[in-house]
Amino acid sequence: MTQESGAGEGLDRDAVQETAAVEAGGTAKQIEFLRSNIKALLIGQDDVIDQVLIALLCRGHVLLEGVPGLGKTLLVRAMARCFDGDFHRIQFTPDLMPADMTGHAIYNMQEGRFHIRKGPIFTNLLLADEINRSPAKTQAALLEVMQERQVTIEGKAYTLNPPFMVLATQNPIEQEGTYPLPEAQLDRFLLKVFIDYPSLEDETRLVSRVTSGQLNMEEIGGNSEGALVAADILALQDATEAVSVDQQVLNYAVRLVQATRSTSSILKGAGPRASIGLVSAAKAWALINGRDFVLPDDIKQVALPVMRHRILLSPESEIEGFTPDQVLQQLMQTVDAPRQ
Repeated sequence: MTQESGAGEGLDRDAVQETAAVEAGGTAKQIEFLRSNIKALLIGQDDVIDQVLIALLCRGHVLLEGVPGLGKTLLVRAMARCFDGDFHRIQFTPDLMPADMTGHAIYNMQEGRFHIRKGPIFTNLLLADEINRSPAKTQAALLEVMQERQVTIEGKAYTLNPPFMVLATQNPIEQEGTYPLPEAQLDRFLLKVFIDYPSLEDETRLVSRVTSGQLNMEEIGGNSEGALVAADILALQDATEAVSVDQQVLNYAVRLVQATRSTSSILKGAGPRASIGLVSAAKAWALINGRDFVLPDDIKQVALPVMRHRILLSPESEIEGFTPDQVLQQLMQTVDAPRQ
């Protein structure tokens, strides 16, 4: 009886391992599908694509910073095309009102009651273009949506359908007529991603494809063949949360964040939300690389985009011309990582 029971447990264990392997293989294929399809459209921005995928897997939001014309809208369109998701774009302007985003109530004279007309914020992927051009009241309305995943219209809360992700852009050059994002809103973004000019080779390939008609950015729409569904994205997000983190690696991530609060180069360090974001983003990067556990190198890989917008440099550092990335890179060298 005992032998039969032991054999049964062995079979069950083998079945569990086989099921886990199949699920891991399916997860890897889905992630590779997202990466490859987006890279086929957005040429020369591989690092940006990987970082945005990290945020998607973590249920986070992204602040994209770069000059116009580098494909920020194309990036969001390509993502929506890959998983059968809805995509809306809102151009932020100084006269944009919260109701223009969230929606409003309209009175129907014939029926004698109000109808709720939902705004463009009810979507899966929201591109908030030039978010720093809107006043504080409009930014505050977006803050609720990002944090609570719900919209309040006429006192009633409406939950957004998952997955939901905000990709906000801001132009680092034109500052006239802008409203700097408050720290509370900056902290809601999991990552701040810099999108830069492509290399000579990538830009040449891009120009060749566009001018020959192989890539028409205005006609990109519909779903790509074999597109994932929303449930697939939610399953990938669950798989990201299931990635294991050793206690020493977790302590390393927290020590990195706490180090930003005890250096003279930084006036205001990152808060606990940065620690949470650092571990979550490292989990996603591990999953993207086919692992179900986090390495110290995963923490280092995501540290800059997670923390660069959550610190405030000291006046001395700014006078000397240091950037947040440079200060963080120097700081990371002073915090010992656990041995792998």
